Amino acid sequence: MITCYLRYEVNPDKLAEFEAYGRMWLELLPRFGGIHHGYFLPSEGASDVALGMFSFPSFAAYEQYRKDSAGDPDVQKALTFAKQTRCFIRFERSFFRPVLPKEPEAGGR
Repeated sequence: MITCYLRYEVNPDKLAEFEAYGRMWLELLPRFGGIHHGYFLPSEGASDVALGMFSFPSFAAYEQYRKDSAGDPDVQKALTFAKQTRCFIRFERSFFRPVLPKEPEAGGR
């Protein structure tokens, strides 16, 4: 599994627009085989940082999502929305391999 961590520099005056953008992706990503772990918006104090995380079974699956989503009209709509509203200034993307609890073996306790 590979998890993509997104760190956004958001426009504090456009948090509602950024939240709308995030909600679009919460619905879009699963169409392409990903699992979205959500967006995390600034909550307390002055902050211009928002986070997002999603996972794919492998980096190859992520690359396939990038290819498949490039021509999707709903993806284009989300990208256009972000560009028009300027709800974020920039973002950085990093990839991680999660360490998760072991699943119990079948029949085990």
